[in-house]
Amino acid sequence: MSNDQQSGGAGESAAFSPDDPAGIAELGSPAGGRERFGWPVYAWGLWDWGSAAFNAVITTFVFSVYITSDSFGDGASSKLGWALAGAGVLVALFAPLTGQRADRSGRRGFWLGVNTLLVIVASAGMFFVQPDESYLWLGLLLLAAGNVFFEFASVNYNAMLSDVSTRATVGRVSGLGWGLGYIGGIVLLLIVYFGLISPEVGLFGVSDEDAMDVRVTMLLCALWTAIFSIPVLLTLRDGDRPARGDRTRIGVLASYKLLFASIADLWRSDRSTVWFLLASAVFRDGLAGVFTFGAVIAANVFGFTDGGVIIFGIAANVVAGLATIGFGFLDDALGAKRVIVISLVSMVIAGVVIFFLHDGGTGVFWAFGLLLCIFVGPAQSASRSYLWRLIPPGREGQVFGLYATTGRAVSFMAPAAFAGAIWLGAAITGVTDTDDAEYFGILGIIAVVLLGLTLLVTLVKPEADADARVAQK
Repeated sequence: MSNDQQSGGAGESAAFSPDDPAGIAELGSPAGGRERFGWPVYAWGLWDWGSAAFNAVITTFVFSVYITSDSFGDGASSKLGWALAGAGVLVALFAPLTGQRADRSGRRGFWLGVNTLLVIVASAGMFFVQPDESYLWLGLLLLAAGNVFFEFASVNYNAMLSDVSTRATVGRVSGLGWGLGYIGGIVLLLIVYFGLISPEVGLFGVSDEDAMDVRVTMLLCALWTAIFSIPVLLTLRDGDRPARGDRTRIGVLASYKLLFASIADLWRSDRSTVWFLLASAVFRDGLAGVFTFGAVIAANVFGFTDGGVIIFGIAANVVAGLATIGFGFLDDALGAKRVIVISLVSMVIAGVVIFFLHDGGTGVFWAFGLLLCIFVGPAQSASRSYLWRLIPPGREGQVFGLYATTGRAVSFMAPAAFAGAIWLGAAITGVTDTDDAEYFGILGIIAVVLLGLTLLVTLVKPEADADARVAQK
């Protein structure tokens, strides 16, 4: 069954097949029946659960905080920003190639496995990053490399969405994966906190001497990613997937020509969609920056302990997950664009308050940091649903491919803005140690969110026109 068809019948299939790729059997009418998700859907979603090891633990709440601690010398935070910005540039250069080959080669599972394995290797390698300034660049290199390979893996993973969903179920299947990612982050952070990085020696008996608790956490993250990546690789095998489209192999330059041709064609037919792709790429990178650097700011500016950062991370994931579900109803009632605008405006206000109250201690960050987290998930979710309303009928696959590519093409913006704002803040305040101006990084991230918001509000197509498209789908 293709992504544009609806499944029917009263039976249920849990095995992958071209006739029922998701293992979904709709009970009742296609329009109003309910669906049972088969094993392939959950196997696909478990990769999101496993990805929490890199997203929530490594990049956000543990390793990024560790690598910017005093053990690694002055200026570690700004160096982290530049390292991730460099990784973003590499993603921007090669994401079009990766995304198109995922579609054309028919070997999504193979490349998902290869890139996930490289993420696992980078994660395990962080165990060897000892708390000494001489290990700073090794840690930054591993973190940057892990980010690059994680983004490449995500391209192939997202491309598999059409293999496990139909037009009638794509939103719920995508939401399931997103929700499993949040829940997986909560579960793993709880394991890490009580088992390894609690104020006393953790349940696993690992002490904090020589940062062994953090370093063993990296091994746990590698194992977690490996275990929960296996189901999708064994279930959605490349040999079971029917060929789709032109599978001819093309080079790097040809890949970029195809990308620009797709954008030009869409620009001629529907400029509002192209404009939204640009606006959403910018503000989505700002949203990613909130989670990437939020824990670093919590630890280095507001004085959170390692354990305190993890507890905050658990609370942030709970708040973000619940808010995303709740705002889904507002999306239907008020419109997706209004939800995005409300979310981004609220985030800008909360970020500015955090900046001006940076001397207020942990209480300030608990209050306004969690307030900021409330709006991250809703903005991401509403962005996807709003684009769905804008897409000309019959071009969903092409436009969502561009949605992924454009988002990765600007993934250097938030890290560069974070690092650049710290450098500018040090120059303005006259401090010689950039760590003393680290709170200026907050403004860098907020500036990216604000830029995306500005681009969004200049979108001339009324949302009523976009909502009317629903009736055509």
